[in-house]
Amino acid sequence: MCQPKPILSSIAAIVMTAITAIIPQSVLADEVEFFKGKTVRLVVGFGAGGGYDIYARTIAPALSKQLGATVIVENQPGAGGIAALNRVFIAAPDGLTMMIANGTGAALAQLTNQPGVRFDINKVGHLGTVSVEPWLWLVSSTSQIKTVDDAFKLGRPVNWSASGPLDGLSDGALFTCEAIKLSCKVITGYKGSREAALAVMRNEMDSLYISDTSANNYTGSGESRPVVILNRKRSRFYPDTPTIFEAYKVPAENEWLIDFHSAAEDLSRILILPPGMPPERLAFMQAAVKDVLTDKTFIEEGERTQRYIGFVDAETTRNLVGKVIGNMSEEQIKSVLRVLAGTVQ
Repeated sequence: MCQPKPILSSIAAIVMTAITAIIPQSVLADEVEFFKGKTVRLVVGFGAGGGYDIYARTIAPALSKQLGATVIVENQPGAGGIAALNRVFIAAPDGLTMMIANGTGAALAQLTNQPGVRFDINKVGHLGTVSVEPWLWLVSSTSQIKTVDDAFKLGRPVNWSASGPLDGLSDGALFTCEAIKLSCKVITGYKGSREAALAVMRNEMDSLYISDTSANNYTGSGESRPVVILNRKRSRFYPDTPTIFEAYKVPAENEWLIDFHSAAEDLSRILILPPGMPPERLAFMQAAVKDVLTDKTFIEEGERTQRYIGFVDAETTRNLVGKVIGNMSEEQIKSVLRVLAGTVQ
């Protein structure tokens, strides 16, 4: 049996202490040695400046210190993050490639057998969820849409901006429009939520489906505002903005569409690794991520800079993925397919 190696740093010691009860210290020392001086790519499936990119760049420096490696953010926009997820799924399972992924879009794409999906979100190495937040309907501050009823008075389909077919922005818009029976078009091609939001603020597009944390980056300028929270719970940032169920009579037979998508949204910012990671290295990285995202100082700094952290552990995240994908009846899956086959350009 190999002899324990000396602890390489005080931070490494913290990580090792957290999981020594699970993995022998000698094995943990090997993991510390492996990451020392290495470069880890944190892949983002969207362009720079959007919500996923901002969170990745917030996490990377702290994770670099925790792993003893250099963590760099690598933007790979395309197909609403699906293209990047495909690449990460087949990357070497050595711990040097990870991703902050749109788990909502990934789960829906897999559930409905979307073209181009070559990953299995059940089989990736789960590191946990960065944050969980409600999503909302955002419009320009000068928009005619002040209430849900106003959207029906436009006399034409409501245009929603998005980056790809299942990027969280587009599928959320489609579920919303189907649930309230509103005529809509989803226009894709924006690099990320930042560009999609700018299109709304410039009145090039009517609406955006976006998380409340990301919306909080745009409404402060006064150029945009929320219409409703698309959840059963109100937002901490917009306590006076009603939920869709408070502001509008959603047809009873369609309420499950919003509830289902709200549950899927809890996977919106998951951290993942390629499948096939050695158990010891996976556990080591899970501990490192947990230590970063539950650190009080890190969370407080996130609050100060509006990068809100609400960590959900790896096992809970993995179980939720299985719940969202595995608990659907055939009839519900057909309904989801029909919704996602809505008007997307």
